Amino acid sequence: PKKNIVYMANNNFEQEVSQAQYVGLHIQEGDKLQILVSAFDEIAVRPFNLSTMSKTGNPEAGTSSSNKGITHSEYIVNSNGTILFPVLGSVYCKGMTKKQLQEDLESRLKRYLTDPLVIVTLANFNFSVLGEVKSPGQKTSTNEKLNLFQALALAGDTTYDGNKTNIKLIRYSDNEGKDTVVSLDLSEASIVNSPYYYLQQNDILYVEPDLNKQVGVNTNSKVDQWIKYGGVGLGLLTLIFTLTRK
Repeated sequence: PKKNIVYMANNNFEQEVSQAQYVGLHIQEGDKLQILVSAFDEIAVRPFNLSTMSKTGNPEAGTSSSNKGITHSEYIVNSNGTILFPVLGSVYCKGMTKKQLQEDLESRLKRYLTDPLVIVTLANFNFSVLGEVKSPGQKTSTNEKLNLFQALALAGDTTYDGNKTNIKLIRYSDNEGKDTVVSLDLSEASIVNSPYYYLQQNDILYVEPDLNKQVGVNTNSKVDQWIKYGGVGLGLLTLIFTLTRK
């Protein structure tokens, strides 16, 4: 029987799952951020929100509502890792978690507002799932706290031929300046303690076929070749036999 089809097959999975920790998404270039600023004085807070800043006569910042696919309250992280925030100007946020950006903005806004409150959400959490899954392709999640199992669920789960003991995760590393590849064993409950248990923006999951599927594909390929060559050989013999009879 196959041994690579059960998730978290060992016996201590409840203890392992209880120890899983989520540190939050790290903001990347190209991310679309929705940022809402609130405070006790509703009039004073208007210049700091894209949806209300036009009422104050301030110049535009962030992204305008005329851009296709972008709402009037979204900020795009540019190639420099910054967003253009009303009044505050350029704010570096690449590599930060949402909580870190929230705290940074609140600290800056205290110069202008009393007890400002900032809410940051990611509008385009995208990832891709490839290989032995029922619905491969790029996926978008409304849930930013997305773990490996939830990501596979959005792809319809692995097929019967998917190897759960050697799933590849491809993630861009800012430190190395390139994609890194990590092998993950989802049959082990300890996977929940992995730093790769929760997905980051633009992660790629690849579920490779198990050995039986790989052997089967190679065997079928060889059989197809023999059938093709056999057909050609039989055709030649038939032609020779026909010519010799004449």
